[in-house]
Amino acid sequence: MKMQRIRDLREDNDLKQTDIADYLHISQRTYSHYETDSRSMPIEVLKRLAVYYNTSMDYLAELTDEKKPYIRSKETLPK
Repeated sequence: MKMQRIRDLREDNDLKQTDIADYLHISQRTYSHYETDSRSMPIEVLKRLAVYYNTSMDYLAELTDEKKPYIRSKETLPK
């Protein structure tokens, strides 16, 4: 899965890979692998990024160009 959007969103928000890695509780190196698509991103990580950037997982995975997230139920939000 191409992950250019997670890099674009990170850079648009003036964040470093370490900032997002800290939020996800992973190493910067692991996060870098996700951005470069040299390692598959677990669905839970994708879900947390969608919540963090207030967008949908479909947008992050380039299945849609609509940034606006779907209405979420409180039970589905990652902690």
